[in-house]
Amino acid sequence: MGKVTGFLEIDRRDRKYRPASDRIRNYREFVIPLGEATTRDQAARCMDCGIPYCHTGCPVNNQIPDWNDLVYRGDWEEAARNLHSTNNFPEFTGRICPAPCEASCTLNITDEPVTIKTIECAIVDRAWQEGWVKPDIPAHKTGKKVAVIGAGPAGMACAQQLARAGHDVHLYEKYAKAGGLLRYGIPDFKMEKHYIDRRVEQMQAEGVTFHYGVNVGVTVEAQEIVDGHDAVVVTGGAEKPRDLPIDGRDLAGIHLAMDFLPQQNRRNSREPLGDIDPILADGKHVVVIGGGDTGSDCIGTSVRQGALSVTQLEIMPQPPVRENKMLTWPDWPLKLRTSSSHEEGAEREFSVTTARFEGNGGHVSRLVCSRVDGNFKPVPDTEFSLKADLVLFAMGFVSPIHEGLLQQLGVDLDPRGNTAANVEDYKTSMDKVFAAGDMRRGQSLVVWAIREGRQAAHSVDAYLMGQTDLPR
Repeated sequence: MGKVTGFLEIDRRDRKYRPASDRIRNYREFVIPLGEATTRDQAARCMDCGIPYCHTGCPVNNQIPDWNDLVYRGDWEEAARNLHSTNNFPEFTGRICPAPCEASCTLNITDEPVTIKTIECAIVDRAWQEGWVKPDIPAHKTGKKVAVIGAGPAGMACAQQLARAGHDVHLYEKYAKAGGLLRYGIPDFKMEKHYIDRRVEQMQAEGVTFHYGVNVGVTVEAQEIVDGHDAVVVTGGAEKPRDLPIDGRDLAGIHLAMDFLPQQNRRNSREPLGDIDPILADGKHVVVIGGGDTGSDCIGTSVRQGALSVTQLEIMPQPPVRENKMLTWPDWPLKLRTSSSHEEGAEREFSVTTARFEGNGGHVSRLVCSRVDGNFKPVPDTEFSLKADLVLFAMGFVSPIHEGLLQQLGVDLDPRGNTAANVEDYKTSMDKVFAAGDMRRGQSLVVWAIREGRQAAHSVDAYLMGQTDLPR
């Protein structure tokens, strides 16, 4: 714990944002870190609550009270070591995780949780600045060769753990760079990509071999990868988007979020777009369908591109501003969440469904919508229209892509279309093939991807060696 009476004496303070008028002019991060003294004070607020519910809230089981105490006592290097013992990439989660640990904090009963995410980010950023983060090179090689397919956070975490166990790890990625949705879905203003690049350099020094532009199951036969390795882990994510097949869907100007967001990320990193047509919001009335984080990312990107207006539609009813703590704590609550992108200029409509798209000259010009009841059925006489030059679908993902890799492997799927594998050993129905991350559990958080990648590595190491010292 931190200071015994810290939570009584010190008010909660968290990172602030740069003004919206400044931050929308570029794609750089805009969160202002707390100073060292303030971060120490915030760590001191961690109380001796007896049962640290933050542990249950954190999918990677970060030892939160431990490193809060270490920060309070000024031992930042040991705090960094402790943090990395459970989380391979805390600079990722310290920026984009929604922080279920804070929702589970005992102090959240009074809406004053410890600023866990901010402290986590401060620890790892200082670790990099001080040079404490170094390659963890194994003393001995096992002679075993492992393929990890998909270089998102699950694949990266799995590959790094296996390399540290001494295996010859090959990470296959269909795109030009590693990171998955971290690289191509999360906008730079939420997490700049040099954080991924330096982790890739660390992993390469530890022995991970990256193979870019290799789409296993398309450009390379899946069986060839299986035959050439002692174990294979599929971590390709859940990339099949939820579509909206209604009248007018074929009009120009209607796009999936994951066709729109990666383009801007590639522009920022000067990665060629190839032959695809550019999707830009400048000078347009934009409608984003879907109220989650991806929709928020579409809003922030559209605003930075110069959209005339942005409207976000959500079929779910507007949640309460404040949850009933006695009913929800320490679980993740359903409540109204306003992101930094919403604050930059967006209208939000709840309990709305889109009936059809209408257009002029083959291009979308408006949406015809209506209100819905508690069963998501259109309410009579509530139809209205919205002007739209660009429509972005951000309604989530339904499953992994089955064509290619999964079909060639022939692994069993669960009822939702994900790769079937349990969380005890992460084994699929095919011998020596394992699955982890969104490809196994469905669309989820980066922190869950890291957890599953680490646990899959534990199982793979035990499978190859008969035992393992890797943590679960």
